[in-house]
Amino acid sequence: MNFALILFILVVVTGVAWVADKLVFAPQRKAAGIARMPLWLEYSASFFPVICAVFFLRSFLIEPFKIPSGSMIPTLQIGDFILVNKYTYGIRLPVINKKIVALGDPKRGDVVVFRYPLDQSVDYIKRVVAIPGDTITYQDKRITVNGQPLEYTGGENYLDQESMRYAKLYTETFPADLGGNRHGILNDPDRTSGMFMPERFPGIENCQFLPNSMTCKVPAGHYFTMGDNRDNSADSRFWGFVPDQNIVGRAFFVWLNLGSLSRIGGFQ
Repeated sequence: MNFALILFILVVVTGVAWVADKLVFAPQRKAAGIARMPLWLEYSASFFPVICAVFFLRSFLIEPFKIPSGSMIPTLQIGDFILVNKYTYGIRLPVINKKIVALGDPKRGDVVVFRYPLDQSVDYIKRVVAIPGDTITYQDKRITVNGQPLEYTGGENYLDQESMRYAKLYTETFPADLGGNRHGILNDPDRTSGMFMPERFPGIENCQFLPNSMTCKVPAGHYFTMGDNRDNSADSRFWGFVPDQNIVGRAFFVWLNLGSLSRIGGFQ
């Protein structure tokens, strides 16, 4: 369901009713001595300011999403209601998602919501691990960007509630000159890191696949994204790069989780 399109249609319909009431129907009621507007007009024109405010807020400032899967565990849990900053990377026209004002670009380590490249009607959330021009290698469950390996610390057991399996929890840190972002990831020790069987995606010629690794050069205007639950995430390793025009915004805050109120707060 394209909720942005539905909101836009509601704004247009109620806006027309609101303008028509101000210019035509209200003067007619005043001349006839009628105080109350017709029910159909009351339920259309009266809702215009509220619907317009919601449309503006959701389209240009902040949009809420709900996490449907465990691909971003441990950072985000199933059932987290999150907020996404819509203007961090620029101002985009609603519905068509076309950027009209550039304010910034996704950085390595940012958690972003984007339109799934293989189905534009579906929203995905992943972490940016490589930006345009980067060369990324994923080998033995470790990432190297532009020849610089990311740092991994920890390794304690973590119960993945979705799969009911124990995984290893690590802190993954980008080198300082690559942004220095620190965040948690999960690795399943019982699953191998190789055997990539990617779909035939645009730009696949920029990638090399070996039995236990892959290396990709990220093309201009695209990003390489991965889930933090590395062995339980369908991401750029399998379906390719995320075009800039698909970016919706940067996720930054959990505002509700009905199963655990302690989840409320910001995240990296």
